Amino acid sequence: MLRRVPAKAKTRHAGAVLVLAAVLGLCAPAAAHALTVYAAASLRGAFPRIDRSPTYNFAGSNQLQLQIERGAPADVFAAASAAEGRALFRAGRCSRPVTFATNVLVMITPRPNRARLRSAYDLRRGRHRIAVGSARVPVGAYTRRLLRRMGLASILRTNTVSQEPNVNSVVSKVALGSADAGFAYATDGRAARSRLGLVRLPARFQPPVRYLMCAVQRAGADSRGAQRFIARVRSERGRRILRSFGFGLPPRG
Repeated sequence: MLRRVPAKAKTRHAGAVLVLAAVLGLCAPAAAHALTVYAAASLRGAFPRIDRSPTYNFAGSNQLQLQIERGAPADVFAAASAAEGRALFRAGRCSRPVTFATNVLVMITPRPNRARLRSAYDLRRGRHRIAVGSARVPVGAYTRRLLRRMGLASILRTNTVSQEPNVNSVVSKVALGSADAGFAYATDGRAARSRLGLVRLPARFQPPVRYLMCAVQRAGADSRGAQRFIARVRSERGRRILRSFGFGLPPRG
């Protein structure tokens, strides 16, 4: 014979279950949070090969710096120049940046090269369409420095110039034939060499292109995970992968 359970007993039992569930929830380990890496667009190919586990945000280094300054949930910041990481370090938002890779600039042209551009000096003829990074993004700043050293600063006035937010946009514009030429990192030109022609630029005019990274300092940042990621990038395996993508490597230190 079934006994009827009083309503008050049911209420007490349900409350006990809820309390027990809450206690167990407090005792259960929190779900693992994926490390978040903010990195320059030119690292899009190499970084996931070094470590596939983080959540990546690839964009122009200046854009990423601004996002971090505004409280974005980054754990690691890897920039294509020294300026961004050093600015965050001075503001107390980042550990001291370390150099982990280098690069050089090349001129890129579409395939086929209908404008018949064989040298950056051919752009002095004017009336061409050129894609460059904006002055605020590292690839754009490096490009302007290079052109000044080559005596070609005027080509940004005598040609139709598009200002791109990152190196990927420069490469895409040229590969699609929307520009007759562009200036990009050698690694990005190499990655798209099936669609692009690469024109090497004189070494003596090349600005020093250095990549720096740091652990972001903010409330809730995964500092240990960030340091492990930085160590992984700088390890022998990490350096080998960077080299396979065409990056230069700083001396071990």
